[in-house]
Amino acid sequence: MPVYEGATIDEAIKHGLDVLGLTKDDVEIDILDEGKKGFLGIGKKNAQVSMEPTVSEEINEAVEEAVQEVVTEAIVEEKAAEVQLSDDGTELDNEEALKQLAIYLTNVTKEMGVPALVKIDRGSNGLTTLNLETNKQGMLIGKHGKILNALQYLAQVFVHRVAKNKLSVVVNVGNYRQKREEVLVRLAKRTAEKVKDTGRPVFLEPMPAFERKMIHSALSHDEYIKTHSEGEEPYRYLVVEPAKKYF
Repeated sequence: MPVYEGATIDEAIKHGLDVLGLTKDDVEIDILDEGKKGFLGIGKKNAQVSMEPTVSEEINEAVEEAVQEVVTEAIVEEKAAEVQLSDDGTELDNEEALKQLAIYLTNVTKEMGVPALVKIDRGSNGLTTLNLETNKQGMLIGKHGKILNALQYLAQVFVHRVAKNKLSVVVNVGNYRQKREEVLVRLAKRTAEKVKDTGRPVFLEPMPAFERKMIHSALSHDEYIKTHSEGEEPYRYLVVEPAKKYF
């Protein structure tokens, strides 16, 4: 089992859940070491816990494979001949496009066996979030958020096809995206330090465009670091590398 550390048991558990993108209900936790506070910093030892997904997470992996198959089909269709946008071939305005997207996601989650109520939240920053409300959140998030990111990709492909204007949408479950942003900011800072220590680029895992932008933004003011994306969606990934003028 993977081992996660923190100053306290609660912090070690939180760290593990953040890494896995899961909740306590989705994992089995084994406390390996309660840690020591030490005296004036001497003898201090981090708490250690191990975590393993429960049976529900194993089901997640099966669902994840099914969703990934759908994503693959979507990629093929996207590169195919011109797509029929509607019955009369016309593109939809923003409101109608979002309405159709909500219906589409409702149908997709129903076919996955995890029916969700889709609520549209129009943010002041021009970004529209579609919140999937379900009592089986872990089933729609998946390990490391892979299922949710697959749904994110499907949603973006769908809305680009049917909408008259270019719309950016985010698919969210519970407060996963908010927690994920905190994780990404910490990841960005750790990665930047590693790049500066080694002078070598670091290639991050594939992630949605808006997540890559979060890391771009978090590192944009670090003059010793530069970032760029490589690869094709939905497997496009971020490269964090040293600014050559400093190395």
